[in-house]
Amino acid sequence: MITSKIANVLLGHHVTEKSALLRADSNQYVFMVAKDANKHQIKDAVEKLLDVKVDSVTVLNNKGKVKRFGYRLGRRNDWKKAYVRIAEGQTIQLLESE
Repeated sequence: MITSKIANVLLGHHVTEKSALLRADSNQYVFMVAKDANKHQIKDAVEKLLDVKVDSVTVLNNKGKVKRFGYRLGRRNDWKKAYVRIAEGQTIQLLESE
C-alpha cells in the first residue's frame, strides 16, 4: 500500500544533458523531491513507486535564481534534487522512453 506521504516525496524527474549522461554511464536517475524529504524517504519512495532496488541516494539543495520581471527583481523558489543510483541491470522504464 502506498501512503500519501510516499507519493508526495517525488515531484518529478529532472531532465538535463547531465542527467541523461548519468543514466547511461552510471545507472543514476535525477529527481526533483520535496524540500522536507530525507534520503531514507526518497529511497523508500523510489523503491515502492518505481519497483527497483536503490543502491544509494545523494541529495542537493538548490537555491532559486534571481530573475528580472520587468523592472522588478524576483526570485525563483528553492528546490531539492536527488541523485538515485539503482542496482546494476535495472532500469526505470518510465524514464527510458524519453
